[in-house]
Amino acid sequence: MPMSKIYDVVLGALVLGTVGVLIGLSMGIGFLPASLVLGILLGAGVGYFGGRQFFLSIFVGTILGGLLAWRLGGVDVITVGASSGAAMGGFMGVWIPMLLDLFQQRKQPVSASPVEQPGNPES
Repeated sequence: MPMSKIYDVVLGALVLGTVGVLIGLSMGIGFLPASLVLGILLGAGVGYFGGRQFFLSIFVGTILGGLLAWRLGGVDVITVGASSGAAMGGFMGVWIPMLLDLFQQRKQPVSASPVEQPGNPES
């Protein structure tokens, strides 16, 4: 396995493992081991398939969510804000590339060949 792939797997396990810890803490200490293991496994899988931009969006969401929760609710709600921000960052990390691809497809010219339809004299 190339070194960059190993780096992506470790980075993924670290990022989503952190998210798993935050979610486990917000759900209760009994959920912590399961959410940690699940986060590490999912992170390693996404890292193996090359999800650096996805991890970056989760990281930014975690930081911004934690800071916003700290500012609005105090120290007691930082973990809830950080885990919610990580979830929103993950959603944004998936949706933004999909929307960019959609916009690029709309900018491409339509092919000149007519569409074959029943009853069309050109087909």
